[in-house]
Amino acid sequence: MARIVGVELPDNKRILFALPRIYGIGRSTAEDICEALGIDPMQKLGELTPDQINTLQDYITAHYKVEGDLRREVAMNIKRLMDIKCYRGIRHQRGLPVRGQRTRHNARTRKGPRKTVGAKKGKR
Repeated sequence: MARIVGVELPDNKRILFALPRIYGIGRSTAEDICEALGIDPMQKLGELTPDQINTLQDYITAHYKVEGDLRREVAMNIKRLMDIKCYRGIRHQRGLPVRGQRTRHNARTRKGPRKTVGAKKGKR
């Protein structure tokens, strides 16, 4: 398994599908990286030489913010919103949808499982 930017990538996958396992790299970014380095995106990761893997890692670290740096930046952006107590920050604090979705019937992903109200009925 090749280790790129601190992430173990499987050797049996094609480069185009292995690179998106890195947080911050998607399919289109993976295509752009392969095109810039002149690597065939349909080549398997295990077929790359160690020099090609090193150039791939150097290119990614030089041109893209990925993994820990990106996660830290996103977390700091959310924390900033919560600190200034703007609408979006309050929605993050309360665990509600942030981007204007309705909450009357849906939003179970953000709100969690339903909380039942009232006691259960006993035997009659």
